[in-house]
Amino acid sequence: MRSQQRGFTLTELLVFIAIVGILGAVVFVTIDPLSRFQDSRDSHRSADINAILLAIKTNQIESGSFLPTISRLPVDSVFMIGTASAGCDDQNAVCDTAVTSDASCVDLSELVSGGYLESVPVSPDGLGNWTAVVTGYTLSISTDGTLTVRACESENTSEIKSLK
Repeated sequence: MRSQQRGFTLTELLVFIAIVGILGAVVFVTIDPLSRFQDSRDSHRSADINAILLAIKTNQIESGSFLPTISRLPVDSVFMIGTASAGCDDQNAVCDTAVTSDASCVDLSELVSGGYLESVPVSPDGLGNWTAVVTGYTLSISTDGTLTVRACESENTSEIKSLK
């Protein structure tokens, strides 16, 4: 007597593979990986600006005044954080708040040498191409002494900034 073996036909297997593929595509689109990467970079930027601001304020409390590089800044101007002597405004097209001028970089490396920061943070690349020379973070001081640190670019929010 011949045994009857039951299995799937080729048509059934192809239909199953098509259904799994469609479900996979729907899940992939629903998850929106590009948006998740943008959210991740924005979150990283937010943590970085809070770390910069905390380091500046901690140094100010311990020393009794702002770093000399911050004290000399003109009020109500926006300065790129970095070590460049020129080109500080080259990426204004991707910045939420424009840097005031080409030579508006402010060097915060004293915070690193003083032990307040491990290194000066560099913004994760989105539209900009950020380096330690031009970090993608900006600093401004208002007439009342309020410091504002901003991420130059934000991808899924209107602006990323922190005030103290």
